[in-house]
Amino acid sequence: MPQIQKLKELSFLVYGLGLSGCSVVKFFRKNKIKNYKVWDDKQNNLFKSKRAHNLKKTLNQVDYIVLAPGISLIRKKNLRKFKKKIITDIDLFYLIKNKCKSIVVTGTNGKSTTCKLLAHLLQKNKIKFKLGGNIGTPILDLKNFKDSYVIIEASSFQLSHSKFVCPDYAFFLNLTNDHLDWHGTKNNYLNSKLKLFNLQNKNHYSILNKKLKKNFLKKNFSSKLIFPDNISYKKVKTKIKNDYLTSAINDENMSFIYTFAKLLKIKENSFVHSMQSFKGLSHRFEIFLRKKDIKFINDSKATSFKSAQIALDSSKNTYWILGGLPKKGDILNLSESKKKIIKCYIIGKNINFFKNQIKYKLPFSISKNLKNSIIQIIKDIKLQKNKDRTVLFSPAAASFDQFTNFEERGEEFKRLCKKYVRKFI
Repeated sequence: MPQIQKLKELSFLVYGLGLSGCSVVKFFRKNKIKNYKVWDDKQNNLFKSKRAHNLKKTLNQVDYIVLAPGISLIRKKNLRKFKKKIITDIDLFYLIKNKCKSIVVTGTNGKSTTCKLLAHLLQKNKIKFKLGGNIGTPILDLKNFKDSYVIIEASSFQLSHSKFVCPDYAFFLNLTNDHLDWHGTKNNYLNSKLKLFNLQNKNHYSILNKKLKKNFLKKNFSSKLIFPDNISYKKVKTKIKNDYLTSAINDENMSFIYTFAKLLKIKENSFVHSMQSFKGLSHRFEIFLRKKDIKFINDSKATSFKSAQIALDSSKNTYWILGGLPKKGDILNLSESKKKIIKCYIIGKNINFFKNQIKYKLPFSISKNLKNSIIQIIKDIKLQKNKDRTVLFSPAAASFDQFTNFEERGEEFKRLCKKYVRKFI
């Protein structure tokens, strides 16, 4: 493969030995690319024979620095002057020019669900595909993808460092304030996402949230611009028998999927049939328990006010649990959702921040932790006569004040609900 031969003539520093960094080293070894060094600020036991002895000297000498996606140049000032030589594992995937069609999905909310929906659609229509990137499997760990569609979930972190990403189909789902501590400003955040379209040509497709049209057109990109067909999708939605997908929270994701299905000339009946069997991802508006007329939803993945707001708009008569580590610059707008909320229960170590966002707007209690909030909700439910009620855990914040990650937080919520609800309701 001539592209691999070109990589063998270059030198690299793999900076950051997490999941993606280790996959880069495996990729180099597999393809006999020998001119590379590794570095990790915390981990010095991995790949010892390849560890850079003098970081400053190595940074200056190498052709490319393959940087882990979590490392921000805002924080790592020593890397800023090397910005032009920083790339990612996704860049390496594109540099070897694989014989496949690539789909890259980005956006603030809904990336993982959209990627899973794409995979489900292709699988049900017997179209070969692979799924990787930020969703779990590092892109360089994928195998046997020749003549397949490769679906890549790309975070703003990955795109911010990228130089060679060039998808056949680029999805930009939405944009709200997020990761501003990493990017510095919302404009930097937006521009990192827009890099997805830089190298596309007239044969490529950009499927874009219409709200981002002006930002896209300013850049004079070359690809075919398509907006999701929301009107047509809403007509088709009535035929899909799937409670998860037909809830309002998934309308945006599904309009993108339906638009893509039409590009692939998948018939409407096949699209509807494919979507009937889709099961949602854990911790993303996951309806995991029903008791009498009460629905329990685990939306632990909602780490910003905007993502929680989407969940609130898709619920009614809601007992809302929120709290954790808030995002920088996050502001809660409850103008539409307020009437759907019965009461709020604040948890975590940033009580005052959330209290200040909702006081004078909604009834609330300070629960401090999940166990207390669930016990209080059960008491409140018994006092109120509303029908079709929802217990929603959509914390609008990161989990690290009380949990290792959003998955652990969501599992604990589900465990406690099952324990106390079955006893007392």
